[in-house]
Amino acid sequence: MAELDAGQLDRAAGVLLGAACGDALGVPYESTPPQVTRTVVPEMVGGGLGDHAPGEYSDDTQMAVCIAKEAATGVDLRTEEALRAIAANFVEWFPHATNIGISTCLVVRPALGRPDPHVAMRAASAALHAETGRTAGNGSLMRTAIVALAYLDDVAGMAEAARAISELTHFDPLAGDACVLWCAGVRRAVLDGTFDGVREGLALLPEERRGDWARWLTEVEQNPPHHFYRNGYVVRALQAAWSAITRTPVPATDPASPVNGHYRNALIAAIRAGSDTDTVAAIAGALLGARWGVGAIPSEWREAVHGWPGLRADDLIQLALSTARSGAGASSTSSTSSAPQAHASAWWW
Repeated sequence: MAELDAGQLDRAAGVLLGAACGDALGVPYESTPPQVTRTVVPEMVGGGLGDHAPGEYSDDTQMAVCIAKEAATGVDLRTEEALRAIAANFVEWFPHATNIGISTCLVVRPALGRPDPHVAMRAASAALHAETGRTAGNGSLMRTAIVALAYLDDVAGMAEAARAISELTHFDPLAGDACVLWCAGVRRAVLDGTFDGVREGLALLPEERRGDWARWLTEVEQNPPHHFYRNGYVVRALQAAWSAITRTPVPATDPASPVNGHYRNALIAAIRAGSDTDTVAAIAGALLGARWGVGAIPSEWREAVHGWPGLRADDLIQLALSTARSGAGASSTSSTSSAPQAHASAWWW
């Protein structure tokens, strides 16, 4: 692909770090109702459902790292080999997860010890959907932004890859739709420095669901983030994140500057929506980081953020930049690999 300029590289570097900082910032407030979080000024104090250390990100970013480790090699993420490797990374991560939702747990667990973990996960997700109809959680959306960086020059390939990776764990096509829309938003933000890509992504969805998604995006323009409180459901998670971004004003003083405060203020709005605060903030943080770049992320957050498998801000930046620079299609080496307890309140993830 064409070489990225300095601004594009800074915005690409902000994707994974932006998500991780949102995640770590939202961790302490998970499962709180919006009336509790409505006036809170979030801090990276740790705790949450997984008893995280201050600044530690949760499963949202941990699973994104599993994808990023493969994406950074330049492999085409749509191939069965790449999907096997990503699934194997999920298996490797599973016993180390600081928090994990029931849906994801039920899908990843059957893949433990399997030579074809991607096949096992897809089968388990299909079976879960047949049994419960509940596989439209936010657990694939929270980890998807890195996929956009692998396909900056191939929007159709990006959509296919986003959906294929979503389907490893989330059978419902709404989860895949949400990943496509958000990746479209991240891609456009990195390339052009706008938030236009989410709406543009509607054209990448199956025609029979475009109208629903257009209506759901329009709802965002009419309601604050806490209106979408039940945000374990993927549609509501995307709406809450998109509401926090679009309904938070960009400060009038030098609005083109990455230090205008929009990244910080929009993340606060996302967390004040309540419920799955770390996930909504991770989703929003990825797109905000893609729009404003690393310079928009407060330095104290960059210094504090860390998590499995021993990564800090510079490591997350490097994974993102390696993915953006390599694109899709290069050869790769795949990684191979007691399960954690799931939280009953996190069924949708």
